[in-house]
Amino acid sequence: MRSKIKTAIVHEWFVNYAGSERVVESLTNLFPHADVFALVDFLNDKQREIILKGAKANTSFIQKLPFAKKKHRNYLPLFPMAIEKFNLSDYELIVSSSHAVAKGVKTNKDQLHICYCHSPMRYAWDSADEYLKGFKGSVAKLFVNNLKKWDLKSAENVTHFIANSKYIADKIRRIYNREADVIYPPVDVGNFNLSSNKKDYYLTASRLVPYKKIDLVIKAFNKTPNKRLIVIGSGPEKVKLKKIAGTNIEFIGHQSAKSLGEYMQSAKAFVFAAEEDFGIIVVESMACGTPVIALSKGGTAESVLDGKTGILFNGQKPDLILNAILEFEKVENGFNQQKIREHSLKFSRKHFEEKTQTFINEKAEKFLNN
Repeated sequence: MRSKIKTAIVHEWFVNYAGSERVVESLTNLFPHADVFALVDFLNDKQREIILKGAKANTSFIQKLPFAKKKHRNYLPLFPMAIEKFNLSDYELIVSSSHAVAKGVKTNKDQLHICYCHSPMRYAWDSADEYLKGFKGSVAKLFVNNLKKWDLKSAENVTHFIANSKYIADKIRRIYNREADVIYPPVDVGNFNLSSNKKDYYLTASRLVPYKKIDLVIKAFNKTPNKRLIVIGSGPEKVKLKKIAGTNIEFIGHQSAKSLGEYMQSAKAFVFAAEEDFGIIVVESMACGTPVIALSKGGTAESVLDGKTGILFNGQKPDLILNAILEFEKVENGFNQQKIREHSLKFSRKHFEEKTQTFINEKAEKFLNN
């Protein structure tokens, strides 16, 4: 691919530094001269330097709407219109980082559009009820149906899909009837250190929200009060979760990245019950040489090697989690912490950027030569 092909990077919104923003961080590493577009951009200075190398994104009209900084999701009905209003006609290459509407930017036959898809639009296909609270029956149904139609139509704007896991590639095939290459997202495994000094506790960490299923982990540990669980994270479920937790379960709130890493290094195992598209935190735990006890569905079924880097359980039920914990304890001494860490390196940022660069270069060469 020739150097300095005119490139646009499109992302839904910039309000924090999470998994999808790590992908954009790598995209701006690969394409330092690209222009970036998003519905809104409210990054702080530190986040902006990391993700956008100090630049500001080109934003939509939603940026100036009331309460957009904290309530941008409330403008969901306007998202399709807002993303379609971006004029990208001067760009030869468009790379979208999409879990909602970013892939819906308008393109033409002379433009190559590669979409890194974190998930087909959750608002339309997976989590409509959560985002439509307050809407009533027929209104909500009509809105979701229209959103699905738009989402299906917008997939036609994409030349090539990249999925962040085989799990998401299957969803792309089922929903959009499109094939996707799989490139796992970047994990900064170098920020985590291997430790063989394990202490007598289990760890779970995430935002305390319903779909993370921390309640199931707590219920599993309630059944075995001699085993200690530390819960890291904050969120709207915290009060409810503390009420159901036994005395063997300790909540320590949100922790800095450094502190989280130290707890991961010392844990006997990391327990994770959510069905995730990928699950970056699971790989971070393995980077510490810490085995993972996780759901055998979604991204964790791909990143955790059952019996080698952890133990997988087959359903989101407390008894199944407890059985996996008991199984882990039978073979705990058989886990090789160095090999667990080595496995995590397959998901490094360097690996992601090399594979993504190769993929885009190959597609661009063919496209530009046609």
